[in-house]
Amino acid sequence: MEFLGKLFNFFDASMTTPTSYGWFHLMFCVIVVAVTVLMCVFFRDCSERTFKRIALICWIIFVVLEVYKQLNYGFSYEDGVFTWDYQWYAFPYQLCSTPLYALPFVAFLPSGKLHEAIVVYMSVFSFFGGLAVFFYPEQVFISTIGINIQTMVHHGMQIVLAVFFTVHRRDRLSFRHYLPSIPVFVVFLLIAFIANVAVYHVFAAVGIDETFNMFYIGPYFECTLPILSTIYPLVPYPVFFILYSFGFVLISLILYYAQYGIIKLVRKKTND
Repeated sequence: MEFLGKLFNFFDASMTTPTSYGWFHLMFCVIVVAVTVLMCVFFRDCSERTFKRIALICWIIFVVLEVYKQLNYGFSYEDGVFTWDYQWYAFPYQLCSTPLYALPFVAFLPSGKLHEAIVVYMSVFSFFGGLAVFFYPEQVFISTIGINIQTMVHHGMQIVLAVFFTVHRRDRLSFRHYLPSIPVFVVFLLIAFIANVAVYHVFAAVGIDETFNMFYIGPYFECTLPILSTIYPLVPYPVFFILYSFGFVLISLILYYAQYGIIKLVRKKTND
């Protein structure tokens, strides 16, 4: 027990809370760019088997880091005693958590329409989640070293995989290939909505006072995302939900065509 306590405290070590575009943030920005370039250079034309193996390896990394995060947010060790007090706001079902659930399908599903739809979802919707955190990490940084590393690796991998998936599928970039990714997003979104409503009522029934707001779309807790936090109190909830949904679809479409335009431009420069 003492050994486990020391191990837990080691992974719960503190640091000065990083700042946006400070040394810690910029270090991971450089790492993400470097890994993305290397992945696209060495694996852009890899076989489908290798592609799926990469997805599986990355999924395992996501899971291991997420397990550490959940244990860190639930357990505490003091005076030789472990206590458990789970922080439900940290439950792993946000937009940025969806690689945990999408990557097994990428790794194990046979090639086909559903497989392609999930790959494109990872290339645009998950990509946006990773980019948003890397451009504005202020809300995710805390004073725990391990959690900060987990955050940067997790969201950095979203960016790496999104760009790599796009480059690997560069011959399939078209609007008809993008469209099937929308239902994938809608399914994740509806699961979040149903979970928010169900858990809220269960918690209310048993007297638990915790914030459970997956995808930040719950009707019982204000949205804290930039821009959306301003809209949430100004409009009826159904309007907010529609604006949220269409907003994310629009952003994903812009990202998709931005990737398409960059690849088209690179090809033109290469062929000139």
